[in-house]
This record gives sequence, structure tokens and C-alpha cells, in this order.
Amino acid sequence: MTETQRTKCSTIIHMTAAASAGVGGGLAQLPLSDSAVITPMQIAMAMALAEIFDIKLEKSAAAAAIGAATTSTIGRVTSQLLVGWIPGLGNMVNAGTALTLTEALGWKLAEEFDRRAIRQAEKADGEEIEIIED
Repeated sequence: MTETQRTKCSTIIHMTAAASAGVGGGLAQLPLSDSAVITPMQIAMAMALAEIFDIKLEKSAAAAAIGAATTSTIGRVTSQLLVGWIPGLGNMVNAGTALTLTEALGWKLAEEFDRRAIRQAEKADGEEIEIIED
């Protein structure tokens, strides 16, 4: 990953994680309500990260990638069930959970997209180019 790509990824991931924290904290007392807002934000993050590496990612593929990250769902549900209903404490815990899980998901996706871009570049370099002379 180039420094420019890392900087762009960092901006996208941190902004999405911060927004997720706001949603998670704000909707803590309404079980699972934050998922309806955080999941589309994570899908948008995945699509933006893919674009940095010149990877075309359809919205449905991004949704599948996010859906495969069941850890975030399990983490959010667990925190909501344990303390989410407690005003103040629940808000802080849910905000921290949403932030941490979105941040981890973003970097995992960025690393995967970087690996995929490298593989695509290596494949393109290994192909023979036919030169046609007039």
C-alpha cells in the first residue's frame, strides 16, 4: 500500500468509524436500531476503499463483504444486550463498540483490496503483449 493510499484509507476509515460511534452511542437504548444506519455506512466505506485501489466493487458485493463480517454484528448485539439499555454507560459502550469494529473492518478491507490490486498488477505484468507491426 502506498503512502497516498494509506492516507486516503485512513481518512475514509476514521470518518466512517467516528460516524458509526455517533450512531451507536445515540441509538444505544433502541436494540439493533443502529445496524440499520451503520451497515449502509460500512458498505459505502467498502466501496470507497475499493476505489482507492482501482477495484470495481458493486454495492451488492460490498454488502456481502460486510455481511460476512459477522463479528461486528455479534459485538454490537452483545454490547447492547449487556449494557446498552443503561443510559450514559450504554451510550458510551455502544459508541466505542461501533467505532472499534468499524475501524477494524475498514483496515481489514483495505488490506484485502491492496493484496487484490497487487495480484492484478502482477497478473497484468506477466501477460505477453502481442505487438502488431504494419
